[in-house]
Amino acid sequence: MSIGALGGIDSGRIQAMMEQLKAAATRPAAGPVAPAGVAEAGGATKVSFSDALKSSLESVNASRVKAEELGHAFAAGDDKVNLSDVMISMQKASINMQATVQVRNKMVAAYHEIMNMQV
Repeated sequence: MSIGALGGIDSGRIQAMMEQLKAAATRPAAGPVAPAGVAEAGGATKVSFSDALKSSLESVNASRVKAEELGHAFAAGDDKVNLSDVMISMQKASINMQATVQVRNKMVAAYHEIMNMQV
């Protein structure tokens, strides 16, 4: 399904994004020293949810900043920047932001559902 047809992102894409976050959280660290928030237990590296979420939000912000910089460079008349590059980076940043908002909405809904459970 397309984004424009629904006015949002379908649940399959949200599930795919959550699977990517889970996969990123279980990947071993690249260097010999584990980053902050990473605990090593029995040779397996575990990344905390907050670190995975933080890195995901940082990548969304980086795409937004890149799109903004390309837009400013194009507006300033930089010959190295094409209009198509600017538009593509702006669309990527927009899609990243929409996906992040949809994931946030799903997480808030899950939180409310958990809080309303009978114990």
